Amino acid sequence: MTQTPPPAGWYADPFGRHEARYFSGSDWTEHVSSHGRAGVDPPGGVSHVPTVQRAPEKVQHDVQRAGITPDASYRSPSGGGSVFTEPVLVVNQKAKLIEINNEYAIYDQNARQIAAVREVGQSGLKKAVRLLSSYDQFLTHKLQIVDMQGTPLLTITRPAKVMKSRLIVQDPAGNEVGQIVQQNMIGKIRFALESGGQTLGSINAENWRAWNFSIRDHTDTEIARITKTWEGLAKTMFTTADNYVVQVHRPLQGPLQALVVAAAVSVDTALKQDSRGFG
Repeated sequence: MTQTPPPAGWYADPFGRHEARYFSGSDWTEHVSSHGRAGVDPPGGVSHVPTVQRAPEKVQHDVQRAGITPDASYRSPSGGGSVFTEPVLVVNQKAKLIEINNEYAIYDQNARQIAAVREVGQSGLKKAVRLLSSYDQFLTHKLQIVDMQGTPLLTITRPAKVMKSRLIVQDPAGNEVGQIVQQNMIGKIRFALESGGQTLGSINAENWRAWNFSIRDHTDTEIARITKTWEGLAKTMFTTADNYVVQVHRPLQGPLQALVVAAAVSVDTALKQDSRGFG
C-alpha cells in the first residue's frame, strides 16, 4: 500500500537539527524553525538516532532488577515493536561527564533498540551555557522521541522552570496531545497527566527521593510503573547516566498512551537534570 504524504505544513524536523521543518506536500524544504526563530538549512544528511552501547545481557538484567515479570495477557491490538505497543521499555541514557545534549536509547525487554530520544533546536550559545554553568532548569528543553529510522513520534517540550516542571507533549505535526504537570515540591513528587482540560491520570513518586514512580489512571488504578535501575557508584557520581525500566500493565490508547510513553523520559528531564541529588 502506498502511504499518502502529509499535507503541506510545519512538522518536527526529521533530521533532528531543528525543532521544525516545512514540508511542501511532496518534499522537505530548507525552511526551518527553532524557538520561534526562522532559518534556512538545506534538507539532507542522516537523521540522527542516538544509540547506547549496552550489552543485551545488561538490558535484560535491568528488567530483572526492576522485578518485572511480563504479563502474558498483555496483547496490543496493533502488535508489538514500537514504543506505543511494547509492555516493557528500557530507557538508557547515554553516559557523559557533562550533559549538554540529552540522548537516550529505548529498548524492548529482549534488548532490541526500538526507539531513541534526542534533543533538538539547541543553539551554540545554549550548549555553552550548559557546559559552563548549572542553569539547566532555567533553559527550555525540547526532545523528540524517534523510531530507528529517525522519524519523529512525539515531541516533549519542557519550558524554562523556576520551581515546578511542566512538560508539553505534541505529535509530529505540532498538535498538543497533553501535558505532564508537576503538582508539588515537598514530599513525594506527583505529576498530573492532562489533556483537553481533563486529568487523565497521575505519576506518583514512591519515596521523597523520587527513585520509582507509579503511573495511575483517573480511577487511581495503576497502569504502568517506572523503576530506576542502579548503575553503580562510580557511574552515578561521575556521569549523567540514568536508566529506567517502564512496565505498562495493559494496552493504552489515545492521549493517555502518548503521555505514558512521554513519562518514560520526561521524569528524568523534569527532575534529574536539575539536581543530581534527586537521582
